[in-house]
Amino acid sequence: MKAAFVPSELSIADLSPLMQLDSFNKALCKHCVVRVHLRLLYKNKYARSASVVLPYGMRNQSLHGPSPVTTFGPKACMLQNPHAVMHIQDPASQKLTWNKPPKSVLVIKKIRDASLLQPFKELCIFLTEVKNMIVYVEKKVLDDPAISGDENFGAIAKKFCTFREDFDDLSNRVDFIICLGGDGTLLYASSLFQESVPPVMAFHLGSLGFLTPFKFDTYQSQVTQIIEGNAAIVLRSRLKVQVLKENWEKKDTMDEKSIILTNGDAESSRKVMQYQVLNEVVVDRGPSSYLSNVDLYLDGHLITTVQGDGVIVSTPTGSTAYAVAAGASMIHPNVPAIMITPICPHSLSFRPIVVPAGVELKIKLSREARNTAWVSFDGRKRQEICHGDSITITTSCFPVPSICFRDPVNDWFESLAQCLHWNVRKKQNYLISEDEEF
Repeated sequence: MKAAFVPSELSIADLSPLMQLDSFNKALCKHCVVRVHLRLLYKNKYARSASVVLPYGMRNQSLHGPSPVTTFGPKACMLQNPHAVMHIQDPASQKLTWNKPPKSVLVIKKIRDASLLQPFKELCIFLTEVKNMIVYVEKKVLDDPAISGDENFGAIAKKFCTFREDFDDLSNRVDFIICLGGDGTLLYASSLFQESVPPVMAFHLGSLGFLTPFKFDTYQSQVTQIIEGNAAIVLRSRLKVQVLKENWEKKDTMDEKSIILTNGDAESSRKVMQYQVLNEVVVDRGPSSYLSNVDLYLDGHLITTVQGDGVIVSTPTGSTAYAVAAGASMIHPNVPAIMITPICPHSLSFRPIVVPAGVELKIKLSREARNTAWVSFDGRKRQEICHGDSITITTSCFPVPSICFRDPVNDWFESLAQCLHWNVRKKQNYLISEDEEF
């Protein structure tokens, strides 16, 4: 079948007549996998064109479930939103492609790890000499005496472009990223890009490696495949976080990497800082011996008060990190959701919950709170939250395109088995029946 083209600013109303056609619905059921999600337009910034490809031979079930009908009974239907855009995509066909051949690569190496020196040098020589790539490396990595003192590698290192965290902007300079280390290197790579993130290829050279599916033994062929655009990707959603400091003072230590905004009032001391978070936002009681006492709002409505050690707001990617240690379920990164997990709540009925990815969460200290709270973002940028401060969290429109070793499903279950030993148990012995005994 031929592809059906959908206009760039497609509303639900535009697609509804097409969805009513029996031939169209049958084609969707039999010949393709359809993913449907809604994105709000903000000054037409995020409007994109989309196409529906209906190839033969693909599996007949979507990872995101079927598209629900919007008519209910003879007279009821869903209220149409003229500002919504429907984007149809096959999750199984999330493949990496290049508009132009990639020319630059950012290599992130886990610092203070001597075992990574040789792999780092080999990879950089391969990218520079064989692939003729422009290599970006963090300045403090090259300042390592084991690298700066290597005269043979020095000639190669002079060709590198260097950067410093919190000072240099890498936006629109890097075509893709290669991480050498553990999961922390991928989190660090995410923090360097506050908007669009280049594709990330992560090699497992750390301790856990849940997010790093590639082995370094065959790095040359694997990197070559990425450069040629032959790879699957999974879009790991991030959280857009805004921290409002109501009574901020200049003497306080503020994060230079965050985006600091003012309201223009010289007498006001309100500050807003923004972060992009890949794993989780953690609000805890800090050094205080008192319970953490924070109010949790969802789309402006107070839903509960967290009394305990704190609360974790995580992405599906972060559900297998701190959240799972606190008793949460593990969510596949393709699921559009936000997980809320209490940390040691002083309640027998406070269980982790999953909310839709599009909601807006807000966390504030309760009036009855006896102490302040502390917040961290992917384990970094830790800061104190006082009365009057607030933390606003929603799903970011800038995900991390993580390159898969095989595909999003197999890579995830492989990580569950290899890294977390999910459902590892000695198998039950076969029971011999009485007939078989004789």
